Amino acid sequence: MSSRLFGSPLFLGFDHLEQMLERASKTAADGYPPYNIEQTGPNALRITLAVAGFTMDDLQITEEDNQLVIRGRQAEEAQNRVFLHRGIAARQFQRAFVLAEGITVKGAWLDSGLLHIDLVRPEPEVRVRSIPITGNGKEVGPGDGKIAQQG
Repeated sequence: MSSRLFGSPLFLGFDHLEQMLERASKTAADGYPPYNIEQTGPNALRITLAVAGFTMDDLQITEEDNQLVIRGRQAEEAQNRVFLHRGIAARQFQRAFVLAEGITVKGAWLDSGLLHIDLVRPEPEVRVRSIPITGNGKEVGPGDGKIAQQG
């Protein structure tokens, strides 16, 4: 990752990227399932998890307080299967990502064993509000606040 992304407050929508990466590595010390985080636009991010063998019914994505939580649990396999070698992980998992305020989940989809989750930080609305000017503690309407001319 470039240092430009680390300095950007929008990258991942996390307040402090380095702290988030440290926290994520502590919560899932075994690194399962592996994931990527990419910036897909100025205010858009994508988290991609490698979830080979999981179906849509095996996966759950929730927002809990300020966390995005991804859980995976495969249905029990048939008892008559005998594995000579089992290298494809079929265990349950949970991954959590702390989201900064204002970050929303735009959508998620499963494609070729990869779970993609798109996040966005909406552009702040530019709002203009007129502030009334008061005189002597009373609200002054239009035309009431004439400037006295000194002569």
